[in-house]
Amino acid sequence: MNVNQKEYKIVKLLGHGKGGYSYLAEREGKFYMLKQIHHEPCEYYSFGNKIEAEQNDYNRLLQTGIRIPRMLDIDVANERILKEYIDYECNNYMDEWNFENWGIKYWSKTTEFIDYMEQH
Repeated sequence: MNVNQKEYKIVKLLGHGKGGYSYLAEREGKFYMLKQIHHEPCEYYSFGNKIEAEQNDYNRLLQTGIRIPRMLDIDVANERILKEYIDYECNNYMDEWNFENWGIKYWSKTTEFIDYMEQH
């Protein structure tokens, strides 16, 4: 699959949502996330320009200072986005890892939580 005349080998489908398909892509020994925008109907959501929305959302998140995968390239004509790929493990939801069973034990030990409890 090409992004602005650069060829990327698709390794596998990572997932898809209402806006597009995300693939693990490889070029010259490096891995990337390549998103192909789609125009499949979505009965509960109305879209405008998806590629523009992706870029606007990315810039908004970037301005917050949140660490997010870098957007490396946008191919507007082919509606493709290339981002930094961050490998991680993704598990299905399990009750034993919810806030009450695990999260409270983790979050209650943070400096911010301890400071808040001391002040209130």
